[in-house]
Amino acid sequence: MRDCDEITSFLGEWGPFQKSIFILLSLSIIPIGYGAMSMMFLSDTPHHHCSLPYLNSTGSNLSQALPLEEVNGQLDYSRCTRYTRLNSTEAQFSNETERCLDGWDYSTEQYISTITTEWNLVCGDAWKVPFSQSVFFMGVLAGSFVSGHISDRFGRKSVLFLSMAVQTIFTLIQTVSVSWEMFVILCFIIGMGQASQYITTFILGNELLGESSRLAFSTLGICVFYALGYAVLPLYAYFIRSWRMLMLVLALPGFLYIPLWWFSITTSYFGLSLSTPNMSGDLYVNCLLSAVMELVAYIGAWLVLKVTSRRAIISSTLLIGGTVLLLIQMVPEKFSSFSVGLAMVGKLGVAAAYSVIYIMAMELYPTVVRGMGVGVCSMSSEIGSISAPFLVFMGTYYKALPYIVMGLLTLAVGLLCLLLPETRDTALPEDLSQVQPLNCCCYRREPAAEPEAFKEDQLSAEDRNMQMN
Repeated sequence: MRDCDEITSFLGEWGPFQKSIFILLSLSIIPIGYGAMSMMFLSDTPHHHCSLPYLNSTGSNLSQALPLEEVNGQLDYSRCTRYTRLNSTEAQFSNETERCLDGWDYSTEQYISTITTEWNLVCGDAWKVPFSQSVFFMGVLAGSFVSGHISDRFGRKSVLFLSMAVQTIFTLIQTVSVSWEMFVILCFIIGMGQASQYITTFILGNELLGESSRLAFSTLGICVFYALGYAVLPLYAYFIRSWRMLMLVLALPGFLYIPLWWFSITTSYFGLSLSTPNMSGDLYVNCLLSAVMELVAYIGAWLVLKVTSRRAIISSTLLIGGTVLLLIQMVPEKFSSFSVGLAMVGKLGVAAAYSVIYIMAMELYPTVVRGMGVGVCSMSSEIGSISAPFLVFMGTYYKALPYIVMGLLTLAVGLLCLLLPETRDTALPEDLSQVQPLNCCCYRREPAAEPEAFKEDQLSAEDRNMQMN
């Protein structure tokens, strides 16, 4: 039985066909890069306080109407309560407080509108913001599970086209959401589309490209173009401060990919990305720095993959990243820039490991179940993605807690990765029998004896004729 590389050898290693596949499939990943991270701008919460419709008519000021409370270590006006008025016509207030019965006033210094300001997702409803992000990753989880099986059954190209259409169409529909519930449901569907496209594109490219260009496609192609999309996001968000217009602009490039549909055959990682608004400094600069770290990580991973084992890269980058994340809490607040730098180093380590783990998963599973296998691995990773928004939300109670949890988890996973089998310099397996010889660091398994029928199939037609004669 000939393997996939032998069957497609007539196409060559790096001809016009491979170059077209490489470029077109890589370009199709860009919208996923900015789409997956757009919630940090769409759902960000600007400074706000209780609405005071009587403020101008009575001449009272905020210090009389709003109590003070500690916010991020500093005294500020309460965001969820106000003093009760003693008289409806005079500026007299009691020491008792009440909820924001007239809604909230939001600062427009940074945003014109977000989903938080439009649907008042603050105070008692603040949980809806991380929940919205988690629902998106629930969709990614579902898409990871479903797409692998469907692409094995109906083909990679059909699933790729369908997932690209789902993202574009439902993102456009999301721009006219009339309620938070509608917005969240569409988040789930879009998440399914993004996961399906990412996994299918990754598998399709590795199956169509030659062995010499697979590493470049998996890192410089898929991962770098994902990071480029991520890097474009803060540029869009800086100039477009309305969440509906931002979503519309992010959705429109999908129509440019319609020709590509016919020519071309994502806890620590998201926890760090989604915590960008909580870092010190400018949000847009931090987001851009985070994307640049991904570019550096992916290019570095591509270079190191040529000379080092997959297992060593994944484990070492995770251990370095986890250690750095734990060190963040020890940095004094006055050295906030240093804290941001440590967070970026942590992001670099996690991103590098993230790019390699997909390659390793793809090399572990045989062709007959590769789509489903990579899909299940991706689905498992999305359990962490779903919890990441709430992990970031925990930082409102204790700022260092997200980094402590992410650091400990990253260190634990870095150690566990040492138990994985090494796949470097191994051909893509075609059936389950070829996976058995893979060795784990803890033990070696002898290759299973090949059945006589399988051995017979390896004989060439000339050998068979000679035996018959």
